[in-house]
Amino acid sequence: MGEPPARRTTAQSALIEAFLDSAWAERGLSENTLQAYRYDLLQLAAHQEKRNSDLKAASREDLLHFLASRVLQGRSPRSLTRYLSGFRQFYRWLLRDGRINQDPSALIESPRLGRGLPQALSEQQVVALLEAPDVGAPLGLRDRAMLELMYATGLRVSELVGLELPNLNLNQGVVRVMGKGDKERLVPLGEESISWLLRYLDHGRGKLLRGAVCPKIFVTARKAGMTRQTFWHSIRKHALAAAIDQPVSPHMLRHSFATHLLNHGADLRVVQLLLGHSDLSTTQIYTHIAREGLKKLHSKHHPRG
Repeated sequence: MGEPPARRTTAQSALIEAFLDSAWAERGLSENTLQAYRYDLLQLAAHQEKRNSDLKAASREDLLHFLASRVLQGRSPRSLTRYLSGFRQFYRWLLRDGRINQDPSALIESPRLGRGLPQALSEQQVVALLEAPDVGAPLGLRDRAMLELMYATGLRVSELVGLELPNLNLNQGVVRVMGKGDKERLVPLGEESISWLLRYLDHGRGKLLRGAVCPKIFVTARKAGMTRQTFWHSIRKHALAAAIDQPVSPHMLRHSFATHLLNHGADLRVVQLLLGHSDLSTTQIYTHIAREGLKKLHSKHHPRG
């Protein structure tokens, strides 16, 4: 994302921070969303300063000028949509708070986006990926446990690496997850995932920590908690070893979890709860993936496919 513009105007920065505090308190937005709003609003504040104006005085023409300048810089329609989303939240807040009399973003339409389907691995590819780590070594045992857990639960990678020992209840077979907006959910683990977690906790984690203390479940040879970046590199390495001929990311396991559940008849609302989606429409995209998979099976095996 790069470095945000310098905060030259204290009043503008204070206004932005007041909005972010309100957004966090009222809607429980994630830290990543708040950071994105801060970055975009600071860019807009810098743009307004060049036009001898400020955020509260921005007009519809000012916002369109800002967006047009981003188009000239090569920003995608998705980036413009993100800018507009943050600006709308900001100016609606200013309007509700009585700081402005009119919302300059109200009559600006978002660019039309073609919504791409998230990629999912086949069940055979998932099996190959899960079996790729060398479980004779502590690092391989850790990676196998992480992959099994991610595929069994559909956790986001940030949720996975953030897990701590008290989050696990292996007797009841569930993991307690703190998701976006600090929303807590319980997700079942499954027998296979529990088996590999026990093996890792008994024979891998202690060897990696070598006497050190760390609250995280998944740790590195540096005696610290696993990071998203480290897991990203690990999963790519194991995908190569599994001869998977497409780029593989941690998020693809989450997509695969949801798609395979739906393929085997799971209810959409159950999948929504497991994934931690607040809106069912977010989960419904996976029904399209499942439908595409069925079409391919039909074309391949039906005599008139």
